Parts: sequence; structure tokens; C-alpha cells
Amino acid sequence: MSATTSEAVYAELLQRVGEAKPRPRIEPVRRLAELAGSPQLSFPVIQVAGTNGKTSTSRAIESLMRAHGLRTGLFTSPHLVDFTERFQIGGEAISGEALTAAWQELQPPLEIVDAELVAAGNGPITFFEALAVLAFTAFTDAPVDVAIIEVGMGGEWDATNIADAQVAVFTPIDLDHTAILGPDIESIARTKAGIVKPGTAVVSAEQDPDAVAELEAATERHGVPLLLQGRDFQLTDDRLAVGGRMITVAGLTGGSYAPTFVPLFGHHQAQNAALAIAAVEAFFGGGRAIAEEVLEEGFGQLTSPGRLQLIGTDPMIYVDAAHNPHGAEALSRAVAESFSFDELALVVGVLAEKDAAGLLAALAPIAHRITLTPVDSERTIAAAELAAMADTEVPGTPVEIAESLPEALDEARAWAGRAPNRGVLVVGSVLLAGEAIAFARSEGWGIA
Repeated sequence: MSATTSEAVYAELLQRVGEAKPRPRIEPVRRLAELAGSPQLSFPVIQVAGTNGKTSTSRAIESLMRAHGLRTGLFTSPHLVDFTERFQIGGEAISGEALTAAWQELQPPLEIVDAELVAAGNGPITFFEALAVLAFTAFTDAPVDVAIIEVGMGGEWDATNIADAQVAVFTPIDLDHTAILGPDIESIARTKAGIVKPGTAVVSAEQDPDAVAELEAATERHGVPLLLQGRDFQLTDDRLAVGGRMITVAGLTGGSYAPTFVPLFGHHQAQNAALAIAAVEAFFGGGRAIAEEVLEEGFGQLTSPGRLQLIGTDPMIYVDAAHNPHGAEALSRAVAESFSFDELALVVGVLAEKDAAGLLAALAPIAHRITLTPVDSERTIAAAELAAMADTEVPGTPVEIAESLPEALDEARAWAGRAPNRGVLVVGSVLLAGEAIAFARSEGWGIA
């Protein structure tokens, strides 16, 4: 591979306005894609929007589609360690050569659109706008039979929405990115519902009533049905199993699937798996159920990096990318259900735009000790500021402050090693999860 080539592409993209600062526009992305040959029209698309569970659900859909014998493209964001993780082809990260070739194809269109935007007094193409068209281009070059595309932020004006999805999937919608998407679930859901188009099959997880109302309005406007979990399909049984969950799902076809093992932790992952089944059923249509052997193969090969991922033993160290209260609540339930630590130390770092107080409150039930650390980002909340929140949200729990993640991990591991059946969980940010995985690899822990 060519780490150098993919790193060079990433470095060039980073010179553009970052993905944390999206511009609420889509026409420039359409123009860029048009000049690049409209690659988003080369294959059917399954688009996944929502607040929590997007990546895990996208990966589950991709794995099931691959088990059907299709060559898949999977686009997710952000990455944990390697930039190429965002572009998966056939279940593997794209090669540096293929990514570089697609990036070079985009250079003439990018120069034209940047110049047009600047001449009109607007900002040039952003990081994520370029990234989305790069993904579509790489998948066209591969080529793929189907692409599973995770929405970046929102939906209506998200750069991925230049595609007309054959299936639009909605994971649970909750409060996040409120400064950009709106102050309540209703306005956030309205923006996310912008991925619904005429002819799109719409499949949704169980939602807050305000979110359901917005999804229903969008589907009625475009004359398509809303297939809702709990009404049109459902997770009928979910049991703890060694290394994951044993689930039973009643699908869109009306029949019930045999109990199936999903190698992920937590009830929320069982819900994500049920949503993925319904999305795949909707894609193939015609009342066609998924064959039992395909379901077993699809879930058998499923992984979800950064979601209760084991990165070290002696003591046991897990990382999770939960970064908002809703995600942290699901994580707390998963830890309580799936693990039996006597005591658990949390290593926590959070970015400034997040609800850090709400996240800490949601983690309180599983925290026996907290070590606070800055995230390696200019957007990090200072550990001392987090400590003041922790005094309120996690009262009575010992709190330590570290200057860096390696220092925080050293401190937490030392504490965990002083008594039996203690563990460590790194949580609070996707960036922090990626840092922890990279650190575990550099230290030769041999798990991540």
C-alpha cells in the first residue's frame, strides 16, 4: 500500500474547511459531481442517516449485502486510525493507489468549481463535500454493485445527498450538532428527512414521536411508505450471548427469522441489526426474505471497530466512540448487560461542541473512577473544565486529570492492575477512540 499516497490525499483534503464546519448547501457538490461524470449514478445506493448507530448499521447492511454475493462500497465517517477506513470496497479498506487515482480524477473538476465559487463570493468546496464525491468516484472506478453511504451531518444539504437512494435508512434521531441542525428533535429530524426522494424505500428505527411526524411528512410528500421498527418489522427477542447477542427478528416480509448470533455488545446493536435486516429486505423488495445462510454469514463476518472494541488485556481495556448522551446511555446499558467487572475506570475526553455534562451523567452508572484527558484536537474541552462538570454529574466518584491520553491510560491501567476484576473503558469522542487504538498498536498490546 501506499500509506504515503493516501496520507497525501488526506493532507490535501485537510487544507479545505473541515467536516466539523459543514456549509448548508448542496448545489456546488452537484456541480462537482456533474463535472466528474456523475459517479453517484453508477450504482444503487443505500443511504443511512440518524444521530446514533449510523456506522454500526451501515456496516451491518454492508456485511449482509456482501453475503448476498454483491461487491459493496461502504462510506463512513470519521475514521478511527487510517483515512482509508472511510472507503471500504468488498469489506476491505481501499488501497492507497485506488484512492489516489480517484483523487487525481477529481482535480480538474475541483479547480473549476472552486474558481466558480470564489468568483461568486462563496467559499470553495469543503473537506466533506470533496470527500463525498471522492467516495462516489472511487466506488465507480472499483466498480461496486451497491454502495452503502453514511450521511455526514443532517441530510437535506449533506454532501452525500447528491445520490438518490434506493433505500433511505434512519437510525435513532436525537439531539446532536444542535448549533447546526436545530435546537430540538423535530427540526433535526426535518433536516435528516431530506434524504427521502420519490421512489425511495424508507426504513426507520423506533423514533421519538416528533421524529416520526417529520419522517411521515417527508414520505407522504414524496408518495412513499414509511417502514417503521416496532410497527412494520421488529426485534422480537434479544438475549445476551457469549461475545454478543442472540436475536430474533420479524421482518418486513411478515415471517420470523430463526435466532441469529450478532457478534456485537448491547441491546442497541441488536436494534441496529434488526434495522439492517429490514433495509436489505427493502432493497431486494418483492416480499423476499433473507436466506438463513446469508443472514448467518452476514452477521458472522460483522465487525464494528470503535464500538466496545477490546484493545488490551491485563487489564482489560475497551474503547467506545460514544460521544453524546444518547450514545452514552446505550453504552452504559451494554456494559451493565455484557460485562461483570467489579470496578471500571473510565478515560474520558470530549470535544467542545458536544454535551459533555449530559455524556458524563449518562456514564455515571458504570463509573467507579474517571480519568479526564484532552482529545488531540484544537476543539477539545480542557480536562480541568471537564472535572468541574464531573463533580456535578458524577458526584462521589474519584476523578483524576491527565495531560494526554497516554498518561491517562497509564494511570487507569495502574489503578486497574491493583485489584482483581477491574477494567478500563476509553470513551467520549471518535477521535479519542482512534487515539487509543493507535496507542495500543504502537505499544504492541496485540489486540487492536
